[in-house]
Amino acid sequence: MEHNYEKAIFAGGCFWCMVKPFDTQPGIISVVAGYTGGHVENPTYEQVTTGLTGHTEAVEITYDSTIIPYEKLVETYWQQTDPTDALGQFADRGDSYRPVIFYADETQKEIAEKSKATLQASGRFTQPIVTKIEPAQRFYPAEDYHQDYYKKHSIHYNLYKEGSGRAGFIRKNWKDN
Repeated sequence: MEHNYEKAIFAGGCFWCMVKPFDTQPGIISVVAGYTGGHVENPTYEQVTTGLTGHTEAVEITYDSTIIPYEKLVETYWQQTDPTDALGQFADRGDSYRPVIFYADETQKEIAEKSKATLQASGRFTQPIVTKIEPAQRFYPAEDYHQDYYKKHSIHYNLYKEGSGRAGFIRKNWKDN
């Protein structure tokens, strides 16, 4: 069987909470938490959280497009975020937590833009969909202790996801999915 591995990069607030929804789907090869979009090479978590490096917390997904199409990844992405909040996500505020779909090529850009327009037209949200769609930049994996956080520290992860407001928002706004 032939594989067609591609990459997708999404930012939706805390990267811990962005790994599991993708990691658990068929066709996903890996989901790496990290940083993108900044001007410092090999940034650390401590540097990024100062807000001075220009990086955004994100996940880089390697997937087999013969099993899961990019459209499905974008659909999953929307259902993990508040696409009406450009200033961060849930309890996490600031540019390093802004919601962004980073496209690797024109096809990904077109799919993301069409999906965003469809979501806006759906009326699911009364406020505008403000998630940015930007060209992908260099991605830096985060430190090992951030990888697979939902597996390694499941109790803390679940408390954080609930306490940040993310879990409640998802239940309220995506309960039909």
